[in-house]
Amino acid sequence: MSLDGVNLNRGFFHFTVPYHWVNWIGWVIGLLMVIGGLITFIDGGGIVAAIGFFVIALVSPASLETDLHNVRKNAPQPDDLEEAALKNGYEMESWFFGRSSYSPTNDPSDWILPAPGPSTWNKEDRYAQDGDGSALPEHPTKVGTPIPATFATFGVSMILFIITLAISIGMLVVDEQKQIDDGTLTADAASFTYAPLLMTIIGAIWLIVGFFQHKRQQQMIDTPTSLVRSVSVGSAELVGQIRPAPEQWINVVVDGNPRRMIPGCVDFRWEYEVYVCRQETSTDSEGNTTTKEVCNWRSIRSDHGHVPFMLHDGTGAIRVESGTFKKKNFGNFVKQWTSNHADTLRDHFKTEFAARLFSDGDVRKHRWTAYALRIGNPIYLLGMVKPRSRDELASEGLDGSIGHTAISVHGENSPGMKANLQRGTELANLGTIRSSAELLLMPIVCLLCGISMYSLL
Repeated sequence: MSLDGVNLNRGFFHFTVPYHWVNWIGWVIGLLMVIGGLITFIDGGGIVAAIGFFVIALVSPASLETDLHNVRKNAPQPDDLEEAALKNGYEMESWFFGRSSYSPTNDPSDWILPAPGPSTWNKEDRYAQDGDGSALPEHPTKVGTPIPATFATFGVSMILFIITLAISIGMLVVDEQKQIDDGTLTADAASFTYAPLLMTIIGAIWLIVGFFQHKRQQQMIDTPTSLVRSVSVGSAELVGQIRPAPEQWINVVVDGNPRRMIPGCVDFRWEYEVYVCRQETSTDSEGNTTTKEVCNWRSIRSDHGHVPFMLHDGTGAIRVESGTFKKKNFGNFVKQWTSNHADTLRDHFKTEFAARLFSDGDVRKHRWTAYALRIGNPIYLLGMVKPRSRDELASEGLDGSIGHTAISVHGENSPGMKANLQRGTELANLGTIRSSAELLLMPIVCLLCGISMYSLL
């Protein structure tokens, strides 16, 4: 399995459609809304068309995402540290107690090309190269750096959504302004008076967020990736596979329940939440009282932990001090459990009592979600490479004569580089991103539409 048939440079525009049937349903519904809204645009169908464009944008993949998904789907994956340690998909553990678990079947941060499994690793010398010492198949030195299309279906749909929504709201603003001028509507009763201000504020905030996201992506694209065997002291970008350091790994028992175990973790965090529902009563201006049920998830407790690990890119391994990294991205959750009841009666009544005392609600569901970096996972990092002390080398029986055994990676920033650690290779992480033009142009259009609407008041 290779990327021979995949063009990693998408050019100016690439038309994308969903690759999952659920997203296809949303895409078709959005398209029908656009067609119906445009036909009845003069009669107020513009907002329907705008919502249709928004739905199409949400379910449209990035320009490289579909091809990379298909390659990943057909590629053989490495054998796991423990067979059947985590079963993908949905599993009903107890119908009576409403217990179920789910592990994502489509993980955009997983390997795209085949990677070596634990059975092929050098158990005697963890720093040694794999085979002939060539880089892993998915290493940037082999596959190159992917460049997303300047515009894809997402970007075009979002711009059309903003413009269509602005025009539709603008028509309503003009209509209300005429009614105010005619005296048939008071200024206080106008619904769309603040629409231009709201759209301008949203555009400004969106632009700031898009700018910083653009900077992070450009850092990943522009920074050359070093090979472990030749990396030097200083800031570096590295891509490889997580393998155990002398500290080995952690078998995480989520919230103390042995049934919820995630094996082979080098970094993790989990969260326990409860779904609380309560009745809220509101009274309108005419004195009519309405009651509705409001539900939301609330965090009860969480935990996290880590051990150092080895990053192996085929040419050799380097020690990574994961605890020194403040910015970490674990990608999608590894596994999630839900239940109608807590693990113990004490916990169940404790959370129920707290919900009734502080929010006058009741607990409907319990949820445990685990995120982790596991042995065998792909890893991308930007960090500071520093020399190791003699005591550290001596504790592992190393003499430091081989360059990459005498250094380790730390999560320290340097000028122009923010240290971070992400699950997935550079190819996987860049394969799901939007282009810089989409990140910056959409909020600019929103900002300009908001400003232009002021002329209608």
